[in-house]
Amino acid sequence: MAACRGFTLLELLVALAIFGLLATMSYSGLQAVMTQQSRTEEAADRLAELQKLYLIMQRDIEQVVLRPIRDEYGDTQPALIGGETLQLTRAGWRNPVGRQRSTLQRVAYAYEDKQLVRYAWLVLDRAQDSEPMVQPLSDAIESLQIRYLGADNEWKEQWPDTATANAPATAQSSLPRIVEVTIEHENYGPIVWLFRLPQS
Repeated sequence: MAACRGFTLLELLVALAIFGLLATMSYSGLQAVMTQQSRTEEAADRLAELQKLYLIMQRDIEQVVLRPIRDEYGDTQPALIGGETLQLTRAGWRNPVGRQRSTLQRVAYAYEDKQLVRYAWLVLDRAQDSEPMVQPLSDAIESLQIRYLGADNEWKEQWPDTATANAPATAQSSLPRIVEVTIEHENYGPIVWLFRLPQS
């Protein structure tokens, strides 16, 4: 009868070395997959945030209405005021619970403290204690520029522009044809959005 023979120490060391090598290779591959998945999820989150920002701005700008407001000091402000910031009156403010309020809303966009922020007021004609609701939209925006295309097909840096401000009241209450929003995104670089206003 043949004697039973086990593994030698050398064979065990070789087997352990091969197992360790395979385990290291498997872990490295798994780590690479997990890292790539994490980066993909981060990119998807950034893109989703950008898409949400676009939809919010589109909803507000493309529903603008010719409804001037009175500010905290009782001064009349045009339906749309634009410069480095944008402020406008929009329609379509949903009221699912049927509160006693208008379906029009005054909103504004500003770039502050490295954030793009949306402001919304609960009333159109404000009192001195009227405080806006503040909604930070993105902290990945490095700059914001807004231009306005007038009826003369000229781009304006502000709205109403100087010529319109000195024009009759009917011209002062007009709206631009297009609002151009240019943002500098920290991941995607410069992005230009064009919003066509309904009255145009």
